[in-house]
Amino acid sequence: MVLLAAGAVLALVLQSSHDIDREARNRSVAVAETFAHSPGLPEALRSPNPSKILQPITEATRAVAGVDFIVVMDTHGIRYTHPLPDRIGKRFVGTIGPSLAGHVYTESVNGPLGKEMQAVVPVFSADHRVIGLVSAGLTVKNVTGVVDRQLPVILGASAVGLALATAGSALISRRLRRQTHGLGPLEMTRMYEHHDAVLHAVREGVLITDGTGRLLLANDEATRLLRLPPDAEGQLVGELPGLDRQLVELLRSGREATDEMHEAGDRLLVINQRPTRLRGRSEGTSVTIRDSTEIRVLSTRADAARRRLKLLYDAGVGVGTTLDVEHTAQELADVAVPRFADFVTIDLAEPVLHGDEPTSAADLRRTAVSGIRDDSPLYPRGILIDFLPSTPQARGLDSGRAEVVTDLSDAPGWYAQDPPRAQAIIDYGIHSLITAPLKARGVVLGVVNFWRSGKPEPFDEEDLSLAEELVARAGITIDNARRYTREHALAVTLQHSLLPRDLPEQNAVEVAHYYLPAQSGVGGDWFDVIPLPGSRVALVVGDVVGHGLHAAATMGRLRTAVLNFSSLDLPPDELLARLDDLVQYIDQSTDGGGRGPDGDGLLGATCLYAVYDAVTQRCTIARAGHVPPFVVRPDGRVEMPELPPGAPLGLGGFPFESAELDLSEGSQLVLYTDGLIESRARDIDAGLALVRSALGRADREPEETCRALLKAMLPVRPRDDVAVLVARTSALGADRIAEWEVPFEPSAVGEMRALAVAKLEEWGLAELAFGTELVLSELVTNAIRHGAAPVRLRLLHDRVLTCEVFDSSSTSPHLRYAATTDEGGRGLFLVAQISRRWGVRYTPEGGKVIWSEQQLPDGGGW
Repeated sequence: MVLLAAGAVLALVLQSSHDIDREARNRSVAVAETFAHSPGLPEALRSPNPSKILQPITEATRAVAGVDFIVVMDTHGIRYTHPLPDRIGKRFVGTIGPSLAGHVYTESVNGPLGKEMQAVVPVFSADHRVIGLVSAGLTVKNVTGVVDRQLPVILGASAVGLALATAGSALISRRLRRQTHGLGPLEMTRMYEHHDAVLHAVREGVLITDGTGRLLLANDEATRLLRLPPDAEGQLVGELPGLDRQLVELLRSGREATDEMHEAGDRLLVINQRPTRLRGRSEGTSVTIRDSTEIRVLSTRADAARRRLKLLYDAGVGVGTTLDVEHTAQELADVAVPRFADFVTIDLAEPVLHGDEPTSAADLRRTAVSGIRDDSPLYPRGILIDFLPSTPQARGLDSGRAEVVTDLSDAPGWYAQDPPRAQAIIDYGIHSLITAPLKARGVVLGVVNFWRSGKPEPFDEEDLSLAEELVARAGITIDNARRYTREHALAVTLQHSLLPRDLPEQNAVEVAHYYLPAQSGVGGDWFDVIPLPGSRVALVVGDVVGHGLHAAATMGRLRTAVLNFSSLDLPPDELLARLDDLVQYIDQSTDGGGRGPDGDGLLGATCLYAVYDAVTQRCTIARAGHVPPFVVRPDGRVEMPELPPGAPLGLGGFPFESAELDLSEGSQLVLYTDGLIESRARDIDAGLALVRSALGRADREPEETCRALLKAMLPVRPRDDVAVLVARTSALGADRIAEWEVPFEPSAVGEMRALAVAKLEEWGLAELAFGTELVLSELVTNAIRHGAAPVRLRLLHDRVLTCEVFDSSSTSPHLRYAATTDEGGRGLFLVAQISRRWGVRYTPEGGKVIWSEQQLPDGGGW
């Protein structure tokens, strides 16, 4: 009744507002049209001062007509009249376009007097041209005033009606309470909801019988389970058709029953029965019925769902344990057999196996095979397969969607791929197939085939969904392995290109080497053998901490730097000092490109640099944070020499020191990186002890020593790079060394030439006598003229003929080009032309050695 009263008030208000609005529009139009057609208005508009004529007339008319304003304006909207004189001459507020076209137009606007309802009427000349406009209207406050006067009457009538309705409702409510025995609406609603839930909402059947066995109530679930007819209520239980005899007897007996099993057609029902008692005596029974058949089906489905979730979980954990494409594919095949399929085959695009992106024209290679038996006629692993367009595999590769073939014997498209093999597969007992494209990032990498033979039922749509989910998860893992394979191949290629391929020929040492990148990726370990003049050789081993392209590239830079510094014939400690400066410069000048993963420069680098002299059989070693070498003496003794440790490269501010070792001929110098001795299973001291034990034999070749060392130390899956360099020392025989003290006077040059020529003839190198004389003349003369005593001359007959002149001065000669008129300056130029190479190195005592190498005649080498 409240809503009706409110609706009536609202309807009356809206109706009054609509009527008043319409009346306001009609009055505005009528006044405006009347004034627009009044006589003399066109002449007034043409007069020199229309406002003077029209303003009094419009104001008088406005008061008589009951409107708020009458405005006369020209065709541009400029007012001639207005209730507010200061608005005359200003532009009219409103729309004049329709009226200029000859139409009457009404609208509601915010004008100078407030919100207004106005009409605009054209003023026509005698020839029906619009020569002006007249607008008349009312403001909203005047319009709503009428409504306000009507509201008291409306509200009073509504209040009277509401009071009458309230009184009537109270009388009706009192009567209803007496009829419902005092139950209120809430209690009545609860009783109805409970009754409706029992009858329709619960998933248990409910029967109620009276004391005579007559069915009083049966809810929907009981009707469905017992297949009762629509008119079953009111009939005797024994007369109902289709009920089991034992169930009828139970319902008639009225006895108490708890979870008794009874058959009803193809269903197995659980019955609970309780007698109902009213005022102390039995009045019937209440029966509940549950369908255990559906519970068993639901339990079976839940078990199947749990098994599938377990399969997906095991696939997530067990697939992708390595970053190897083939191994990952085999893990996927193994995890699906036998829990999902009896046989699984996986075919990947050939480029994927090499880490490349697959192409549409790429052949598929059978990468993984798994099954409950090993004698299946399916294509074996490793074979290339080109699926015909009619096969479900080809369709899946094109569309990217999985497909199920419920009966392979009735699949001609699949059968056409290889009819003899297809028939053998069917005869073997394989009858159903799911083929799912293996995708990642929207790119198809291959296809996975699930085959069923043991279970008689074929794959269904639920199996197809599980296969799609299983393959989708594995696709990401295989794509990650593919990317790693590609990046690893790039890094390995880069690293191998930076490491020495063939060691240079030299006679100072016999070398064996081994390099193994880490399982997690390439790193920054390197080694090198660098021939030096004077039958010497430099042995280098270094390690850049970290793995990947950054470590490999840094290693290449450091190895190149060592090669360049060694060409200067620097002592080991000085060479490491310059290498340390270079690493500091790299750290300071690189902005991200050469920095470590965290952007904080090189992660660390170590290096060991050794120079062995085959003439003196001495080895000078310096190290920068690197593990010390081992020396295997000819008698089998294994030593780890005490060397100054040195700071890792790049720290700066720490000097490097060298140490000298006497290595008799046949000694083995073993250099290595820390990847050989470091392991999670042992500490460094234990690793060094194992190395010492593995080296404890003297009768092995360097290759044998290297193999024995790796066999004893190399882990199955190395976590770090391993580099090993084994050098067995040789000695330049005394019969191939000639050395003389040179008198410090110019006349000694000729005597030295004669001694040298005689020695060359003794060595069978007479062909080099002329060039050697020129070289010795220049070098000895310069040493006497520009150097300091004592001066020595030495000839070495190795792979090349080396002429060395020692003096005590540190002044370095420089090659220059003499002009045509110059009398000197051509000596070193002649030496450079005759020699294969020449140079200068400085001795620890502060002197220098100027050396020159000449190529031997064929067969003249050592």
